[in-house]
Amino acid sequence: MTDLVHPDRLAKVQAMRAAGIDPFPPRGVVATPARTLLEDAGTLERPGTGIGRTVTVAGRLLGLRDFGKLVFAPVLDLSGRIQVGLRRDSLAEWWPRRKHLDGGDQVAVCGELGHTQKGEPTVWASEVRLLAKALAPPPEKWHGLTDVETRYRRRYVDLWASEGVREVFVARSRMLSLARRFLEERGFLEVETPTLHPISGGATARPFVTHHNALDVDLYLRIAPELYLKRLIVGGLERVFEVSRNFRNEGISTRHNPEFTMLELYQAQADFTHMMEITESLISMLATELCGGTTVRFRGADVDLSAPFARGRYADLLRQHAGVEIDDEAGVRAKAEELGVLVPAALGHYKQVDALFEVAVEDRLLVPTFVTHHPSAISPLAKRDPADPRFAERFELHACGMELCNAFTELNDPQEQEARFEEQVASKDPEAPGEVDLDYVQALEYGMPPTGGLGIGMDRLAMILTNQDSIRDVLLFPTMRPREPGHASVEDDPADHGG
Repeated sequence: MTDLVHPDRLAKVQAMRAAGIDPFPPRGVVATPARTLLEDAGTLERPGTGIGRTVTVAGRLLGLRDFGKLVFAPVLDLSGRIQVGLRRDSLAEWWPRRKHLDGGDQVAVCGELGHTQKGEPTVWASEVRLLAKALAPPPEKWHGLTDVETRYRRRYVDLWASEGVREVFVARSRMLSLARRFLEERGFLEVETPTLHPISGGATARPFVTHHNALDVDLYLRIAPELYLKRLIVGGLERVFEVSRNFRNEGISTRHNPEFTMLELYQAQADFTHMMEITESLISMLATELCGGTTVRFRGADVDLSAPFARGRYADLLRQHAGVEIDDEAGVRAKAEELGVLVPAALGHYKQVDALFEVAVEDRLLVPTFVTHHPSAISPLAKRDPADPRFAERFELHACGMELCNAFTELNDPQEQEARFEEQVASKDPEAPGEVDLDYVQALEYGMPPTGGLGIGMDRLAMILTNQDSIRDVLLFPTMRPREPGHASVEDDPADHGG
């Protein structure tokens, strides 16, 4: 047993067992959601159709108010909470067992749906069943978990003890469901691709490495599903998408978690401009469905998510916010040094440009903005702009100081793709693939039609749509540093604020 177990509750379990009562019975009940019961109850002045019916509610007991011959207690289930009333006269045989109950217990209450004299909808119990005894007491006075680190570590308590937490995750689930429906209505097919990759690719990031014993080979947790999804375009599945869990061995912050959810989609006969339209339409729809309109509140400000979004070329935004020209190597390096974001010169000028852009520009892009035409040198999977091959047909969507989406007109020339892969490997960039993915090149040799691709970070989008300041507030179980005696809370942990 852990140190959370309260000795009084443990004593009650022992007393129940001694009396032949199972504090953890194997069978549940068929119950009506609390929200439905509230609707069926109506009001004291205008009673609903359910008044007088025998109903069953099941859920967590949120405290007890004992008045001697009468006990009131709210019961919480997924849909909401409803009060139950326990009267000695109606529960004479069971009544002594009420002392077995504590706040936090899982119970089922069967009885007549009615109201109190003050008009509170109430289930007047004729039968009470303990479904699971809570050995650990709930947070003090039901004010929820106030320590941030404890909230993340004990999400199983946070979900019912802290106001509004469950609603965030219900909204997140609905967001993913709506996104799937949106794409399916446009003819996209949901697919599943491997999580274990023989070569790390599809994005630039440090991978997690594991080992397959039977094959005696190292494998990588995917950093992106891109290269497998584009293989499916080659195979003739002309519109595909995947909601995937991706893994990047990077820092943790309010915007980064090593394990995260991406929505990636690819459409044959499309380019990056088609991906802009899909992005605008999808995000505007999600805001309307989840928030009641395209203006949402995030970090104390209103954010307009209605189409069309603003647009700005990468080089123009760099000039505007960093005060340097994209091809001015000395100027870029001087500005990067000033801001403390120098990268090794061996990684190349445009790697330095991108590090500068992230610090000097991204945080200033508060309204939804398509940043277009990134340098081709940092876009190895994207087609070059025919009008200026230095830049790629690519965009990122930025909003509220965060990158939300990345999209390309996909590179489908196998010879050029192989050359780009070779450049990546030769760069010795620790975030680049360690070898050329020749199988993907071979897939392109069979011919991939003109294709547009898009990846959306669903965790960050959920943050904006649910007005949550940290990515950990939209992840049920965020990655946490192992707890150590005396370790500071999340709020005080400087490592948690890295990039």
